Amino acid sequence: MKKTALVVTAALSLILVAAGCGSNNKSDNTQAQNGNKAAANVSASGNASGEVKKVVIGTGTGFPQVCFIDENGKLTGFDVELIKEIDKRLPQYEFDIQTMEFSNLLLSLETNKIDLVAHEMEKNPEREAKYLFNKEPYAHWRNKIVVPQDNNTIHSLDDLAGKKVLVGATSAQAQILENYNKDHDKKINIVYQNGAANDTVSQITTGRVDATLAADFTLSLIDPQAKLKTTGDNLSEADILFVLRKNDPAEQELSDAIDVALKELKADGTLGKLSTEWLGGDFTAESSK
Repeated sequence: MKKTALVVTAALSLILVAAGCGSNNKSDNTQAQNGNKAAANVSASGNASGEVKKVVIGTGTGFPQVCFIDENGKLTGFDVELIKEIDKRLPQYEFDIQTMEFSNLLLSLETNKIDLVAHEMEKNPEREAKYLFNKEPYAHWRNKIVVPQDNNTIHSLDDLAGKKVLVGATSAQAQILENYNKDHDKKINIVYQNGAANDTVSQITTGRVDATLAADFTLSLIDPQAKLKTTGDNLSEADILFVLRKNDPAEQELSDAIDVALKELKADGTLGKLSTEWLGGDFTAESSK
């Protein structure tokens, strides 16, 4: 019987920009139900010996409804529960979920401290050049500018030039602003949020910063009192996938096995149900290509 271990190494705080589940013991019934699937997936996993391989999963604790510590001190959320569902369907692997600051996730992957990042990671050209992404998206989002409800002057990145914009360090949103600044003389003043922070809404509404960028589903999560709004056109849209190390055969085998499991989760409706439960809607639709 395989167990999903959980090691919580980050501060146990529920935060407004980035958020958890206790250890999950698989039952004998679950193993029996997944036995046939495991046999079918051996070719994808590359593990025909029957040996169970340990995989260290890196996630955070401060992204509401995605990966966060709930009122009972339990790590849970969309990405966490999805990882557990994938783990149930891959008996050839044992997932060990560890938590850390968001800004440390990719570095930990590069230095072999973890094997996979699960934190709503957007695929973009800059990341794709350095990391391996699995092929089957588990979510799709659109990035937009977020401002106070009473702000009617900001509608585009050009309108943010010279203004302070709060984004997470190493985030896809930060990359959007950095790319803008590379191509424009009048720069956006990027305020980096190193790790989780619990005052995003107050920073914007009190004028300490002028705006932030956020994926379409996150606004209601970080701003339940609706003090903020999105504005302007989509800045980007991207598939959300898991991130692994490049040029590593074991990582490629893991990626292939995860894709098999994700296709099953989509086909039986589990993925859409998880998205609706945790994110308030089904954000699992793939982009049209």
